[in-house]
Amino acid sequence: MPRRSRSVIALLAALVLTTGGCTLPTFAPDGSDEPAAASGGGVPTTGSSAGAAAQWSSCEDVPEKLVGQSAAGMTYECATVKVPRDWAKPDSKDTYDIAMIRIRSKSQKQRIGSLMLNPGGPGGSGIDLAVYLSFGPKLGGLPTEITDRFDIVGFDPRGVSRSSPIKCISDGDQDASFAADPDPVSQAEFDQVAALNKKIADGCGQKYGDQLTNFSTEQAARDMDALRAAVGDPKLTYLGFSYGTLLGATYAQLFPKNIRALVLDGAVDATEDYIQGSETQAKGFERAFANFTTWCKANATKCPIAADPRGAVTDAMAKAEKSPVAYRDGRKATAGWIFVGLISSLYTESGWTTLAQAISDLADGDAKGIMDLADQYAERTANGTYSNLFDANLAVNCADTEDAPTAEQVRKLQSEWRAKYPIFGAPLAMGMLPCTYWPGKRDPYPAGKANGAPPIVVVGTTGDPATPYENTAHLADMLGTGQVLTWEGEGHTAYPSTDCITKAVDGYLIDLKLPQAGLRCPAK
Repeated sequence: MPRRSRSVIALLAALVLTTGGCTLPTFAPDGSDEPAAASGGGVPTTGSSAGAAAQWSSCEDVPEKLVGQSAAGMTYECATVKVPRDWAKPDSKDTYDIAMIRIRSKSQKQRIGSLMLNPGGPGGSGIDLAVYLSFGPKLGGLPTEITDRFDIVGFDPRGVSRSSPIKCISDGDQDASFAADPDPVSQAEFDQVAALNKKIADGCGQKYGDQLTNFSTEQAARDMDALRAAVGDPKLTYLGFSYGTLLGATYAQLFPKNIRALVLDGAVDATEDYIQGSETQAKGFERAFANFTTWCKANATKCPIAADPRGAVTDAMAKAEKSPVAYRDGRKATAGWIFVGLISSLYTESGWTTLAQAISDLADGDAKGIMDLADQYAERTANGTYSNLFDANLAVNCADTEDAPTAEQVRKLQSEWRAKYPIFGAPLAMGMLPCTYWPGKRDPYPAGKANGAPPIVVVGTTGDPATPYENTAHLADMLGTGQVLTWEGEGHTAYPSTDCITKAVDGYLIDLKLPQAGLRCPAK
């Protein structure tokens, strides 16, 4: 069963809790390694109020600015919908603008409705995702069977990119956060990293105050129902990746009877608390790295660090703590930047070759490969500016989290997890610090049954680093109507990676035919 070309979904849909936040950058669908421009293309700023039909206008400039062209045979229209800042006060004049794009195939026939997308993050742009997926299966996009039957609707959730974006972290603080020691050993070093996280949190609190709680997942899920109504669908058909599974699961609990079909790929386990979720990710990344080392040793011609992959990576980080390699833009490849590059490379199996070469080059005094990987993850441009991806990421994660650990608890877990997960444990413990200091009130998402919802397909990948496979059954069981579909592959998320997965998901989305119970699709 042939593997499709590199999936832009796997590159977009990510949930990684690091010292800077969590999500993966966007890539052009031609498989290049250049990050796409942040917030590429405009969306009309005037639009419909919640409950009204969306007012669409042509926006061919969006794909032009993102990837340099529109997809052949596709049309692009954009709209905005105004939603209450707080759905507990639906009649308030305080609103956010939610931006959407609608992509239609000129060969569309027997239209079913809209397929709404979310790429994950939180902080990922659904508009960007929809554009990339419109370029078709040869470039890792959606199958023609899907684009011939559905309008493809991407939206930027509240606070993200084009939708009343939250921006409260300076570029300098972003650089400092990513460069910081991912595992500070001395108390003084720990306190320095903690102080930076507190500075960032305080700055966001000073700028946004009571608004911070409004960026929660539950508020965004309620927005989704307003968008469903605005596009004219009586029921929602949804495809969510990574964090998008949490958003979809929350919607299912709030609006179970408004669902036609939900596919949740790369499951977040909503029943885990904040500490449990972070440890689960540490375990997942450690497993993925072990898979990388096995591949590396078996493919020495593609892996210049094949003699000792784990040793090469850990040595690179240890040396960077004392004498980091200088990079051409004035930065240094610190252990923090190396860790970010390592995380970035593990999202797809295709990233393994790039990682191996980057670590080898770093040993030779060349930091370009590892810094490129890190900058792609961070959505850092060549001139040192950032999108608002990580601002939104922190705002959503921390609004959702009412059980963030204290700094003292983080310090204790850092030591414990270092012993259990040698590369990823301590950094993932440190990654909880931003919410430790977050000033806003919290608005945790629900974690229960979606009573009254139709069957929901929950897709899991056995080698997924960011949303480990064990989460798949947990989310399906929590919802009560979930059915697990498994891909025995590597990387983050599965659809549409192989013909087996694609056929099963497409059959469900189009005909509402559930995949065979217990279906496990092979890696290739």
